[in-house]
Amino acid sequence: MASLSGTRRIWLTGATSGIGEALAKRLLADGHRVALTARREEALRQLAEGYDNALVVPADLTDRDATRRAGNAIDDAFGGLDIALLNAGTCEYLDVARFDVELVGRVFATNFHGTLHAIDAALPLLRQARGGQRRPILAGVSSAAAYLPLPRAEAYGASKAAVSHFLESLRLDLDAESIDVSVIHPGFVKTPLTERNDFSMPMQIEVDQAADYIIDGLERGRLDIHFPRRFTFLVKTLGILPPALRRRVGLRIANRRRGESA
Repeated sequence: MASLSGTRRIWLTGATSGIGEALAKRLLADGHRVALTARREEALRQLAEGYDNALVVPADLTDRDATRRAGNAIDDAFGGLDIALLNAGTCEYLDVARFDVELVGRVFATNFHGTLHAIDAALPLLRQARGGQRRPILAGVSSAAAYLPLPRAEAYGASKAAVSHFLESLRLDLDAESIDVSVIHPGFVKTPLTERNDFSMPMQIEVDQAADYIIDGLERGRLDIHFPRRFTFLVKTLGILPPALRRRVGLRIANRRRGESA
């Protein structure tokens, strides 16, 4: 089971469900000082119960001011951050027959703008940690869906592609400040969010496996933490096909899903 060396000051968002909950339990058990953020304060307190190395910092990341207040609370408690692990996200699928701009806006508000607000709050704290033995890390959870356009994933895939592009660009600009940026691209992971999916999810893994991949990737300093690799290498390969071939692949997936839901 992978672990992070030393004792790190970590901010984990989306901490009360799915991959975030699995990460929280692992990082707290390993002795790291972990600031836990999600919307539901009671769920955060239950998660932190029994750990004196946990800091409960509830916030709605779609609210920029609330996110900044969360960053200030972490700064007061930790005096900086070694890792900002931005995991909060949501998923809604678009039915193009009933095109819903508000749905797209909701998904972007959490997945993209929520990530931006967290970066805004985290960067000053990461800058305080520069000069130590390890470079501070800004890590954001995107999705394998960012690699390849998929049916009904206009909102989700686009929001995650935006996260990936933003973080990869930010990596270039933050290198001069000795801050590393990792982008996390999970495939299908068994979580309360994916349990709502009405289609088959090939090579799906458990949340504990996902947490292990992420922690191992952060420890190794990987720029692109993607898993399970058999699945993500396939999706990456499909994503670089010429547009006509990508269209054929996407239509086959769409037709298969229609058959599954019929």
